[in-house]
Amino acid sequence: MANNRNKRRKPCIPHTGKTNSPLRFGWISSNWSGYARAGGKCEFSRISAEWNVPFVLPSSKSSYSSTWIGIDGYENSNLIQTGTGHDWVNGRACYYAWWEILPDVETVIPFPVSPGDRIRAAIYRINHIRWCITLHNLTQNWTFRTVQQYSGQQSSAEWIVEAPSVGNSISRMAIITPVTFSCCRLNGRSPGFVTKEKGIMIQQKQVVSIPGEPGSRGDSFVVKRNE
Repeated sequence: MANNRNKRRKPCIPHTGKTNSPLRFGWISSNWSGYARAGGKCEFSRISAEWNVPFVLPSSKSSYSSTWIGIDGYENSNLIQTGTGHDWVNGRACYYAWWEILPDVETVIPFPVSPGDRIRAAIYRINHIRWCITLHNLTQNWTFRTVQQYSGQQSSAEWIVEAPSVGNSISRMAIITPVTFSCCRLNGRSPGFVTKEKGIMIQQKQVVSIPGEPGSRGDSFVVKRNE
């Protein structure tokens, strides 16, 4: 179960990375790492992906992490998203699933989540204001679905590992095992990821989390926690 402190994912205001950096990335954030695609208004109507829930390793202080897909939030203040949470709180690991539409805080999905579970997530537009959010735990054989109203710009799409906000501050990123995103789709097709869409997380001048290069099909990548 999730701990009882309300968490909120925050939009990303990226800083452009140096193209000659040996890390080979396109943008920097204090709370996001992964791949983000920017486009025009109402360009993105469907996003999906699969990943395995990472293991959380012990840390000296409480720490938090989320893996999710979403539409909007990259260079704009709206966001519709769903994913999994993996935190270290009060000396133990905590795993759960959630969905969220900013500016509201997360809504926890009341089904079990364990490290290693295979997750399939999708968000898609039904009509101009109604959207469907689905999360399927393939390992534990449950499916959650909800239809919500959303009227954001639909001008960006993301596959992200995040250090969520707890209270009003971006949290300390949990120490987690690598997260592999696969079967990523955008508007029903492979996104064809490119390096300039890759963002790394930097907190207190340290690289905290960084995604690898896209897979050969352009629809997969691995995010690693940097120690």
